[in-house]
Amino acid sequence: MDKDLPIVDAHHHLWDLESDLRYPWLQTGEHAWLGDYSRIQRTYLPAEYRRDTALHNVVATVHVEAECDRSQQLAETEWLTRIAAESGMPNAIVAHAWVDTPNAEEIIAAQAANPMVRGIRTKPIIASGPNDSVRGQSRSLQDPVWRKGLGLLTKYGLSWDLRVPWYHLEEAAEVCREHPDLRIVLNHTGYPLDRSKEQLAMWKRGMEALASCPHVWCKISGLTVAGKPWTLQVNGAVIRETIGMFGVNRCMFASNYPVDSVKASWDWIYAQFKYVTAGLPHEDRTKLFAENALAFYRIELPRTT
Repeated sequence: MDKDLPIVDAHHHLWDLESDLRYPWLQTGEHAWLGDYSRIQRTYLPAEYRRDTALHNVVATVHVEAECDRSQQLAETEWLTRIAAESGMPNAIVAHAWVDTPNAEEIIAAQAANPMVRGIRTKPIIASGPNDSVRGQSRSLQDPVWRKGLGLLTKYGLSWDLRVPWYHLEEAAEVCREHPDLRIVLNHTGYPLDRSKEQLAMWKRGMEALASCPHVWCKISGLTVAGKPWTLQVNGAVIRETIGMFGVNRCMFASNYPVDSVKASWDWIYAQFKYVTAGLPHEDRTKLFAENALAFYRIELPRTT
């Protein structure tokens, strides 16, 4: 189990469904293609997260905005800041802000003013599948207003969490090349949800395009495939290929919990991460499990005496 291996969970969520914050997607099942959402349609707070991770040495976590009602994007950050003060987690926040609205800079500036906020996740619109297209639509990857707006993140010293599925990765790489000074991390391994030979080839082309951008990193997470369990038989090759493309200096493991609990326990997912990397040098493993996330999100751990 490598119980002492330090872990920084680079991507997880918390929510309190009894609070004033609203999460429409949890009610509508908007992302139900990941699995049965009934088990996560409930409050999930630090105490439960710590129970889920008790067998591992989690030294820090990064909370990524949980698609709270977009009118409450600042309120979600404020709530998380209170949770962190009370519980000691998360250690960093990736907040939400649009980059193409009239008040975009006002919201981004307000998020950046919170010392816990290290980055922004702002999602372009996506097509329904690889045979569909939203190319050129407002807030698409080709929208010049949206693409220019990403420059606000650089202005305020924030990173960008990029989340698109596999069939948009090559387009996303074009956007990344326009912003060489913006620190970018791809979410969820580029979401290779279709493991057919044709679609995996498309995923690999997109991942190679992003990996060729030295300022783009990758979170290995979100490996949920419809109709298949979370096993290394299903996900091992994708993990190894991702590390091979981005290198051990630009990859980080993450749980996407509790969302990925639709497929597996936190313990199981991280046990598989540990198993698939068991042959790597200790220095490389510490980068993948902790050091890269600490560096990217600028997290300083308390010193022990």
